Amino acid sequence: MKNSITYAAMDTHKKDHQVAVHFPEQEEILQFTIKNTARDVTKMVKKILKQAPGEVRFCYEAGVCGFDLKRRIEAQECCSCAVIAPSLVPRKPGERVKTDRRDALKLLSLFKAGLLTEVHAPNPQQEAARELTRCRQAAQEDLKRARHQLLKFLTRHGYVYTNGSHWTGKHLTWLRSLAIEDILLQDVFDSYFTQMQHCLGRLESLDKQVQKLADSEPYQKVVGLLRCFHGIDTLSAITVITEIFEFGRFASPGELMSYLGLTCSEFSSGDSEKRGPITKSGNKRVRRVLVEAGWHYRHPCNVSNALKARRNGQPQWAIDIANQAGQRLRKRYRYLSHRGKMPCKVVVAVARELAGFIWAMMQEYEVRKNSVKAA
Repeated sequence: MKNSITYAAMDTHKKDHQVAVHFPEQEEILQFTIKNTARDVTKMVKKILKQAPGEVRFCYEAGVCGFDLKRRIEAQECCSCAVIAPSLVPRKPGERVKTDRRDALKLLSLFKAGLLTEVHAPNPQQEAARELTRCRQAAQEDLKRARHQLLKFLTRHGYVYTNGSHWTGKHLTWLRSLAIEDILLQDVFDSYFTQMQHCLGRLESLDKQVQKLADSEPYQKVVGLLRCFHGIDTLSAITVITEIFEFGRFASPGELMSYLGLTCSEFSSGDSEKRGPITKSGNKRVRRVLVEAGWHYRHPCNVSNALKARRNGQPQWAIDIANQAGQRLRKRYRYLSHRGKMPCKVVVAVARELAGFIWAMMQEYEVRKNSVKAA
């Protein structure tokens, strides 16, 4: 019964949590603060369970505590915990006072009213896989930053490479052969160059780990399916999978597009209709990967040798979906380009429809997998 449910909301922080608890058939709301330790969290949950007449439901906003706090709470019986999307929490424009106690009370009242949006929580294995792909992206950004610092340092002191592109074999040979007269500047150059080499080695090591993850269960089959698309290889496929995991939680491709922030914003009222740029809400990593893949559809979607190798051994139904996507998205790119749309906007539109084809691919895979299990 709903009247027997105890609701608890937490305003979480790195060191401590502000907790607001409302027991059924009691007007007073209990508020207290606990430290962010496993012992104190478990003790708090057990204390509430003793006083609660039935089920206890917790909630907190996604943030610094991740999903570990949810798992600690749900380790106790008769407990459930919802992780709330902070960007979707209703806010009053006139509110000018913000404290931890007020935040906990506000979260509690909205949680009881069912006005909060819950975040999909991965299991520990899924979260570990996602952390690996995110670590790889961070390593790529660190390498880019180290290369940028090295080039700008050399440019400031008159050492400019003009015999081709940067970071080729010839360019690296040129960097190793540099002899700067000033000893202090030479030490600075060596420091920048060593840092760049360290970032490069770290990225290569993470690439091997990501490839190993993609070749393992349960990712191998799904990665192989996504690699049938133009512009999607192992890194892009495993990034999409580890960021979304459960494609079945989206009832339609439009929901997935909206989750990725690829749908247009809109400010319409009465007879006025105004649409703006994409919302850029939700998962920005998958959105970036799909936009990068969308650039491939500006070329004719011929089946190259590399794409043939990626499709080798994959089911025909997956290849048919990928071919349908290639023809559709190529026509879409040409149509929008001929209408005078900017290339960046055209690619975003292509990425939005590519997300729909990925959703269709994953739905078909789940249906076929379930039918095999049933048989």
